[in-house]
Amino acid sequence: MDPRDNVETGETENIPELFYVPIPDEAPSKNEQEKLSGVVKNVHRKLRRKYREVGDFDKIWREHCEDEQTLSEYALAMKNLADNHWAINCEGEGRIEWCRSVCQEYFLDGGMKRMLEKDEKSATLTMGLTAASVSAQPYSTIPSSISQLGKMRLLDVGSCFNPFLKFDEFLTVGIDIVPAVETVYKCDFLNLQLQQPLQLAGDAVEAFLRQLHNPIDALPAQLFHVVVFSLLLSYFPSPYQRWICCKKAHELLELHGLLLIITPDSSHQNRHALMMRSWRVAVESLGFKRYKYVKYSHMHLIAFRKVSLATTSDLVSRNYPEMLYIPQDFHSNEEEDCADVPVQVRSDFEDDQLAWGFTELPDTPYDSDSGESQSSSVPGFHELEDPILLQS
Repeated sequence: MDPRDNVETGETENIPELFYVPIPDEAPSKNEQEKLSGVVKNVHRKLRRKYREVGDFDKIWREHCEDEQTLSEYALAMKNLADNHWAINCEGEGRIEWCRSVCQEYFLDGGMKRMLEKDEKSATLTMGLTAASVSAQPYSTIPSSISQLGKMRLLDVGSCFNPFLKFDEFLTVGIDIVPAVETVYKCDFLNLQLQQPLQLAGDAVEAFLRQLHNPIDALPAQLFHVVVFSLLLSYFPSPYQRWICCKKAHELLELHGLLLIITPDSSHQNRHALMMRSWRVAVESLGFKRYKYVKYSHMHLIAFRKVSLATTSDLVSRNYPEMLYIPQDFHSNEEEDCADVPVQVRSDFEDDQLAWGFTELPDTPYDSDSGESQSSSVPGFHELEDPILLQS
């Protein structure tokens, strides 16, 4: 018997040969998807292996950025996965649509105003301020550059193929160390130089962004309304590199702007609740506050809003960079080599992690900033992620 006789059930059907209709074999497409996913995962594993062996993440990253062949193969694999596999297997782009909806709700549908009003009330209760003194606080009014928004200025870091370009409400700047399409600028975000903020009106800022030169080595601070890290932070082998990225995002955002982080995780919702709690503390220490959070089957999606103009963090009392860890940071090289082998048994630590997770996250992801819950069992958007790529 051949289990491929029925591609839906995997069972053999006893169909008379006279009426047998051959069913197209989907194996070639599946094999190609696995091969492309393997290219992506192997790049990540190679970086982590070198980091464990050498320890100098600056040196490792510099050598990585000079490996044009590997970077080109990675970029082409990611674009091929998105164009020929994720887009075909799913009707919508889950992570991209989520980012778009959060931006629309926050900037265009009153979400930011509600958060600022909530901040005022919290300040009144916490500090005992009078209504008159609260109105003088810097967050009491919406900046004119956002309230009179033409387009939402969005920086997509690690953009690869510039998925936000198709949306008219965004003025998108996509950057990547090796772009897969011509509309993405070549830029090493880790080593991007920051300049003084532009003292220009909104339309002049838009004109500035439309005339950027390739490659991008420097950008003015406080330039964007939105910064997107989609499947970016887990690319880096060191927590400190992830920390640098979040710090630069804070500096590049206008006050009250949004940082949107999507990171892969195919585990159940509460499996890595401690990690998500740790990430939240680390990112908020920079001057952010979590605005939205939801868990899809293969990823965490988190929105942070910038609540302080200065980018500061107390690194003396707590090691915030190390709090931006991922599970693979603790794997040995041998464990990395066996990463594709499914493991069914949870460790005692994972059981403790799961138990703690129920104190951090309810059955439906909780929006701590707005006090609302969002259902993730049936996401509002179709998910675009590749389980083979993300299961590790």
